[in-house]
Amino acid sequence: MRGFLASSRSDWLLVAVFAAAILTMPIWLAPIGAGYPDILQKFAIFGIFALGFNILFGFSGYLSFGHAAFLGAGSYAAVWMFKLLSMNALIALAFAIVVGGVFALLIGFVSLRRSGIYFSILTLAFAQMSYNLAYSVLTPITNGETGLQVTISDPRVLDAMFGGVARRGVPELFGMELQGWPGFYFSAVLLILAFFLTLRIRNSTFGLMLFAIKSNQNRMNYTGFATRPYLLAAFVISGMYAGLAGGLLAVTDPLAGADRMQWTASGEVVLMTILGGVGTLLGPVIGAAVMKYLEQIFSSFNEGVLHRTFDFLPTGLQDFMVAITSPFVGEGWQLTLGLLFMIVVIFLPGGIMEGVRRIASRFRSGRGGASPTPAPAGGGH
Repeated sequence: MRGFLASSRSDWLLVAVFAAAILTMPIWLAPIGAGYPDILQKFAIFGIFALGFNILFGFSGYLSFGHAAFLGAGSYAAVWMFKLLSMNALIALAFAIVVGGVFALLIGFVSLRRSGIYFSILTLAFAQMSYNLAYSVLTPITNGETGLQVTISDPRVLDAMFGGVARRGVPELFGMELQGWPGFYFSAVLLILAFFLTLRIRNSTFGLMLFAIKSNQNRMNYTGFATRPYLLAAFVISGMYAGLAGGLLAVTDPLAGADRMQWTASGEVVLMTILGGVGTLLGPVIGAAVMKYLEQIFSSFNEGVLHRTFDFLPTGLQDFMVAITSPFVGEGWQLTLGLLFMIVVIFLPGGIMEGVRRIASRFRSGRGGASPTPAPAGGGH
């Protein structure tokens, strides 16, 4: 444990810079219209979701199409804790993490018997089974299509024992309601902790084993190395991250529905990770933020907004531009996301982080060209 927590100075510096960037998001994202607690909280929650998914996909190379099952399970677990025990978010999140991990253990134990596309299809099948169970079969637990909600009449045993029964169904942290800015900073702190844990996993012996499996699993097997326990551990850890994200969604809005288990939610986290950069630390968080920002901005556009945007053009040309752009906004904002994803995959296969690395390398080469380093005396190579 001591070795796991031991970090180099560069690691601590990276965590400090990341923490400063996350905690100051309300300031530097305000100019682009993203400086609101609701959208920033989504950035943090789905950043945690994408970080966990990246531990499985980015580190070990196993692509899961069913991670939304753990997200939904975490939401249901958190809401049940709100209903039965307490509105304290820590209790709900702890249970959501445990449920997400146990659920991932069960699914991973079966799915990891296969690899490649067969593994991906198995995880997708389990996720759809979970969605159908939550939607129709397990209605006494999930409340079916209506969704599981918090009500004033819920028992909340722990709150009743300590005289802290909430007047409203609002999650709290030792008396502080987690809405607005308190809710964002609570999620932001958990994102920073999740990032630090991901960093330590990547730099640990366990992380090196995952990267070795990703590089050549057959060679690892031929040497007699048992790869499956490491993959199952990565799958469970990834499911726990997803359970935490699902619990935080319930903290944001004490409601759990089967829609969080749909295959589209699993596809979103895949896009987030690829868009930001598979296998990188910052990439999944950046990809999650970009996707949720695009969803917030483009889904809110309508023809009225487009007409005001192009009102400087002549009437005929204005109508033409509105007709061209309207399919890419509003309910069709996914078309814009699809175009962006195609551009990134074609020109930046490594995601946004590859673009950052290219810009950084050009900047360094430009500085080197401006002030070349003198050749060492004696013509040494």
